[in-house]
Parts: sequence; C-alpha cells; structure tokens
Amino acid sequence: MPALPTTIRQLAYSVSDLFWPRRCYLCAVALPEEPTPDCFCPACLAAITADPHATCPRCSSTVGPHTDTTAGCPRCREDKFPFDAAVRLGPYGGALRDAILTAKQRGGEGIAETLGRVWATARQAELEVVGASVLVPVPLHWRRRWSRGFNQAEAVARGVAAVLRVPLVPFAVRRKRATPKQTGTSRAERLRNVAGAFAPVCPLSDMRVLLIDDVMTTGATAAATSRAILAAGAAQVVVGVLAHR
Repeated sequence: MPALPTTIRQLAYSVSDLFWPRRCYLCAVALPEEPTPDCFCPACLAAITADPHATCPRCSSTVGPHTDTTAGCPRCREDKFPFDAAVRLGPYGGALRDAILTAKQRGGEGIAETLGRVWATARQAELEVVGASVLVPVPLHWRRRWSRGFNQAEAVARGVAAVLRVPLVPFAVRRKRATPKQTGTSRAERLRNVAGAFAPVCPLSDMRVLLIDDVMTTGATAAATSRAILAAGAAQVVVGVLAHR
C-alpha cells in the first residue's frame, strides 16, 4: 500500500490524539497534549541528536579530535569512494540505534520519516551546505520491500525532504538483484555482495545528489549506489546517513 502524504498523516495523528494520546516512540512516556511532529520525548530527542564526536568528512566515521582528515581518516583513507563526502546524524549506538532498529520493523515507516525530520532539523545547516538538487534513497530489492512494507531509507528521505524542501526522487535507482544482509560480514564480502547490484532508472543530468540511507558501515552500499547515480549523469553525490556504525 502506498504511503499517505505527510499532511494527511499529520491530520490523522491530530484526530487520533483526541482518543489515543501519543507516546514517545522509544520510552513510551506520554507526550505533551499540544501537537508535535517528532513523537519523541525531549529526553529521547536530545539523546538521538547528540553527537559530541569529531567525524571524518569523507566517510562520517568517528575520529579523534586531532586526526588529520585531509585525505580521509585511517578507516577510509585507502578506499576509492565515488561519492564526495558523507554526513551523519550521529554514531550508531544508544537511543539512535534503538530508533533505527525500530524504524526497520514492519510498521516502522512513520518512525523512519520522523527520524528524517529530526535529522534534517538538527543538522540543517550542514545538510544545506551540500546544495543538493535532489534526494535519492538507497533502494531495497522489491522482495525485501514487499516483506517489510516500505523502504526505510525512502521514509527517512521523505522526512529530510520536508525540512530541506528539496525534491525527492524515490525510484531514481533500482536494486537489480537481492543482496545478502550486510550485518556481520567482512568488508570484502560487503563489496562483493553489492558489486553491480544497482542500476539507474531515470536521468539525473548535472544534479547534485544527496544519497540517503539509515546506516553506513564500510560504505560499500553507498559506493555501489553512487556509481549508478553517476551513471545517470549526476554531477556529484554526497551520502547522508542517520548513523555510522
């Protein structure tokens, strides 16, 4: 079933609040009576958006305060990424990790979109510097999308697009084949799993693309998707993720 437009969902939330007051997505504490688009209590919202660490501008991984990241960090310096940079909401852990895992469950589409709005609001200046022409989510294979009911990266991108007011192109790239889950695999296995797995669907001529995903680990999926985007004619790709693992 296609997702309802954001404005209709917000209206539905307002009506449902009259009968079933909303609770925080994470800790289940009752939220204030006044309408809020976040659905996180102040404490969980602060925990989700907190990122006290310096990050590598090339891969978004956590680095020490005095690390030289001119050519990347020790983790990514030897990698040849087709994307120009990477930005994140925070490290993969704590409240942010819990929120992402919840958003990946069936029925988590609303949480994923909310996380996108939270991210874009908390890091708006950093995301606007990218100067994106369009947002493109990392696609799921149709079988996994069907089993889950939605693509969490697309839902996150919808939330980001609503705040940044940048067009979202949800099907600019397709996943040509089902790939194994990347969790627990080595970097070499991740690269093999996604090699050639993505293909462009529509032209993105001379566009600056902000590629959206939920989590980055080695950058293998982001790199493979970026190659398909560049093959569609894009001028630049910057990767945006909720969290770096």
